[in-house]
Amino acid sequence: MAVTEADLRRLRWRCRRGLLENDLLLERFLVRHAATLDEGRLAALNALLERGDNELWDLLSGRVECDDARLAPVVAMIRDA
Repeated sequence: MAVTEADLRRLRWRCRRGLLENDLLLERFLVRHAATLDEGRLAALNALLERGDNELWDLLSGRVECDDARLAPVVAMIRDA
């Protein structure tokens, strides 16, 4: 099942973060991949967005490697975006 427009609006809102660096990476990711997200990746992204800004930045910047196999593919996609 494809991600709906309502899902994308909620996701864009959740991707607005306190750290500009996170905002920039997440926005670039959404521009490139939002239309192709499936339910599994959407769920993983939502779980990733539950993390605090500093922890999220550490994961997205590569300071810390993602040890959650469910989140790792999304983290890699964000880093590559």
